[in-house]
Amino acid sequence: MKLKTFWMVFALATSAQAATTATMAPPLRPVEAHALAAQASAELLSRFHYQNVPLDDAMSIRIFDRYLKTLDPDRIYFLQSDIDTFGAVRTLLDDAILQQKLDAPFAIFTRYTQRVRERMAGARELLANGFDFNKPDSYRYVRTDVPWASSEAELKEIWRKRVKNDWLRLKLAGKDDAAIRDTLTKRYEQAMAHTARSKSDDVFQLFMNAYAESIEPHTSYLGPRASADFAITMKLSLVGIGAVLQERDEYVTIRELVPGGPAARSEQLAIGDRIAGVAKDENAPMADVLGWRVDDVVQLIRGNKDTKVILDVLPADAGPDGKHKRITLVRDTIKLEKQAAAKSVIEVGGDVKQKVGVITLPTFYQDVDARHNNDENFRSASRDVAKLLAELKAENVGAVLIDLRNNGGGSLDESVRLTGLFIDRGPVVQQRNPKGQVRIEQDRDPGVAWDGPVGVLINRASASASEIFASAIQDYGRGIVIGEQSFGKGTVQTLLDMDEMAKSEKPTYGELKLTVAQFFRVSGGTTQLRGVTPDIPLASFADRERFGESSYDNALPWTQIEPADFKPVGSTRELLPALTTRHSARVANDAGYRELLEDIAEVEAIRKRTEISLNEKERRKEREAQEARLKARSQIKGVGDADNDGPALPRDDGLQAGERSLSAELAAEKSRKAARDVLLDEAAHIMGDMVSLTKSGTELARNGKTTAGVAPGQ
Repeated sequence: MKLKTFWMVFALATSAQAATTATMAPPLRPVEAHALAAQASAELLSRFHYQNVPLDDAMSIRIFDRYLKTLDPDRIYFLQSDIDTFGAVRTLLDDAILQQKLDAPFAIFTRYTQRVRERMAGARELLANGFDFNKPDSYRYVRTDVPWASSEAELKEIWRKRVKNDWLRLKLAGKDDAAIRDTLTKRYEQAMAHTARSKSDDVFQLFMNAYAESIEPHTSYLGPRASADFAITMKLSLVGIGAVLQERDEYVTIRELVPGGPAARSEQLAIGDRIAGVAKDENAPMADVLGWRVDDVVQLIRGNKDTKVILDVLPADAGPDGKHKRITLVRDTIKLEKQAAAKSVIEVGGDVKQKVGVITLPTFYQDVDARHNNDENFRSASRDVAKLLAELKAENVGAVLIDLRNNGGGSLDESVRLTGLFIDRGPVVQQRNPKGQVRIEQDRDPGVAWDGPVGVLINRASASASEIFASAIQDYGRGIVIGEQSFGKGTVQTLLDMDEMAKSEKPTYGELKLTVAQFFRVSGGTTQLRGVTPDIPLASFADRERFGESSYDNALPWTQIEPADFKPVGSTRELLPALTTRHSARVANDAGYRELLEDIAEVEAIRKRTEISLNEKERRKEREAQEARLKARSQIKGVGDADNDGPALPRDDGLQAGERSLSAELAAEKSRKAARDVLLDEAAHIMGDMVSLTKSGTELARNGKTTAGVAPGQ
C-alpha cells in the first residue's frame, strides 16, 4: 500500500471513530518545520553517525516497533486490530521521513489518544460499583511481552483488574471507599487531560526519537524546548524567578523556592501557592494558565534578565474561590546549586579517627557560552571540585572520596580536567571515530590538586564521563573504585544545531544528538557495554537486564584497541586484599548493611514476579509482614521501589505523585534525605582503611619490612 493511500484510508477510519466521542480534540497534524527537520535529521544521521545505518525498510520496521513501544509499552491501550491497521505503514516510515510526509505517525498518535480516552472513561465507570476483594483474582502487571488484546472485551478485562488493583492499593493505605473513588476519578481525569494537552511538537519529538534510538541508544532528537532545557542543565543557570514548579490538580504549584532567587527574596510567595495566571511582561495580557502543562508555564515565566514577570497567585491556604494576589517579580540569573559539586566530611575509625572528605558530583557540567565569552567565573565541574579540594586540605582530611553515583556524564572536557586534578600529566581517554582514527585526550596541566589517597564511588547509573574519570583513576593506580559495575556507556555524542544550519532566527528545527565516536581507556579496553568494574564491590540494587548499556538491544559491542603511552603513578592493587578483608568483616557486623542486603533480596523477588494477587487478605498479610520487618530496623537509604503497577515495598502508601498533600510529599522527601546512606558510610570507612594502611606501609617500608596486603603509599 502506498503511503498516501494508507493515510487517506486511515484518516477516514480514525475520523469516523473519533466522531463517536463528541468532546475529542481535533487530531494533531505535522507542520512544515517537522517535515524539514525530519528530512535533515535523516541526512545528518546517515552522514555523521558512528554507525552507518541506512534509512530503509528494515530501519522503518525498527522505528515502527519502537514508536508503538513508546506510546503503549504495557500494551494496555491499543487493540490487535489497531496494530493490524498500523501495519500497512510498517515498512513505509522511511519514505515518510525522506518524502516529508509525516501524516502516518501523527495518525497513529491520534488513534492512541482516542484509546486513552476510551480506557480512562471505562476506568471511571468501573468506580461506580466498587470491587469484591474476597474472591481469588490476580492482575498481570508486567505486560511488555504479552500479545495485544484481540478484542474490546479482553482489553476491558485487563482494565477491570488494573482499576481493581489501583483501588486495593489505596484501600490498603487506609482510604475509605468515598476517598478512593474521588482519588481515582481525579487520577484518570488527569491522565486524560495530560494526553489532551499534547502538542504537535510533542508527537514529532516522540516519533523522531523512535527513529534516532532505533539506530543506537544514545542518539536522540531534541526539539526547540528540549534543546533549551539541555543547555540550562549544562550551564547550571537560567534566568527566571527561582521556583521549582509541579502540576497538582489543575494548577501549576510552587514546590520549592530557590534560596536567593527573586521569588524567595520577594517574601510574597510560599510553597503550595498556585499559579493561576502569568503575564510575560508589563505590557502583555495575563494568560490564564489553569490546566496548562508545567513546561508551558515555565516558558512564560522565563525571560531576559532584569525584566518583569507578573503572576496571578492563589495562596496555598486559600480555597478554590479564595482571593488571588498579583505579584510582580524581576527575573534574575538562578544558579542551580543542586546540580553543582558539594563537599562534606565523614569521620571514620575507632580509637584513631580518620577524616574523609567527600565530594559529590551529580554531573560534569560546564557553561560553554560563558567560557567562550572569556567569563573568568564560568561554571565548571573541575573548577568547583578544585576549590572544594583546597577547602578539604585546609580541614586536614586524610583521603578524598569522589561520589559519582547517579552521575550520567556530561562534558568530556570536564572529565579530562577533573582527572588532571589527581595526576600530573598524561593521556586520560582515547576516542576512535567512524574511520578508525584514534585521538587521545590529554591532561596537559602540570601538578595536582590532591596527592593523597583517592576513592571513586560509582553505581549502575554512573555513565559516560563518570566512567572516563573512574577508569583513568583505576588505570593510573591513582586510587580505588568502589561500588557497582557502572552503566557501560562508552560512546561520544555531539549536538548538531539544525536552526544554526538553516540560519533560522528563532528556535524552529531543534538539535540532533548523535554518536560520533567511541571511548577507550588508556589501557586499551572500551568502557562500552561492560563499564567500569569496581575494585571493591558494594551491595547493588541494579537490575542489569533492565538498566544499563547491556539492557539495550542495539548497543555497540565491547572491543579494545592499543593502550595509550602512559605511566601508572601508583599501585593500589597490593592494598586491595587488606581493604577487602576489613570491608567484609565490617559489613558483616553492620546492621544497616545487613538490612540493605535484605531489601535487595526483597526487591529481587519482586522483580521476578509478573502478577499480583487481588485478594485483600493475601495482600494485607504480605504488606503487614513487610511493615513489621521495617519497624524493627533503622531507616536507610537505597531501598528500591517496585513498578508503579506492581507490588510495592511497604514505604509505598498506594498514592501516586501529586495525590499526597504537598506537605506530606516534602516531609517524605526530607525523611529520605535524612536517612543513613549505608553505602556512602562504608565507602568512607574503606577510604579510612586506605589511609591507615598507606601510613603503615610507609612506616614498614622505611624500616625495611614488608607485610602481606600492605604497600607503600602512593
